[in-house]
Amino acid sequence: MTQTKPLQTDAYSMILEAIDMGIYKPGDRLVESDLADRFGVSRTPIREALQRLETQSLLARDGRSLIVASLDHNQMAELYVVRRELEGLAARLAARHANEEEIAVLRSMVAADDALVNDPPALARANRRFHKQIHLASHNRYLVQQLDLVHRTMALMSTTSLAAQGRGEIAQSEHDGIVSAIEARNEAGAEKALQDHISVAFMTRLKQDANARERSG
Repeated sequence: MTQTKPLQTDAYSMILEAIDMGIYKPGDRLVESDLADRFGVSRTPIREALQRLETQSLLARDGRSLIVASLDHNQMAELYVVRRELEGLAARLAARHANEEEIAVLRSMVAADDALVNDPPALARANRRFHKQIHLASHNRYLVQQLDLVHRTMALMSTTSLAAQGRGEIAQSEHDGIVSAIEARNEAGAEKALQDHISVAFMTRLKQDANARERSG
């Protein structure tokens, strides 16, 4: 049986995942030939994937080169405003529509992720899975699409708020409260719990950025 070549969407997904995992960070230069070698695909799908990522503002031009984009303070604030509202809506709809199996998965995620509170990178990956599960439990495909875009853009932040001292334990407690509200079919409570969770994450990130500026200054 002949092996089919990866499609353009595979090249796109692989580059996006590498950005999301921090392999390529904001400001890093992306070179077609290097990416083709890394992912084992031809340069054509790599070129098409880079064009798509640039259109989505995940990559930016630096002269003739493409680099991973970065977010300034205002862009980050705007992103968190949108994320807070959309995530809250997802939690509200999950409280309304999630089936028993989906709620059980959310509960098991919270329990398993408690073991990761001292491993910020692993907890950040688990956090993304947890939020994605809530998005899917909303049973609204258009909301899921919009939240996918928001979370792709979140990858442009070079650090995770979960790296802040004590944030992992607090975030896990917040996740537990979100799931409890969804389990209770408390739509307003689930929405508020998730919105508050995002607000705290935003404040934590603002403090991280302020501390970083102080150290560099």
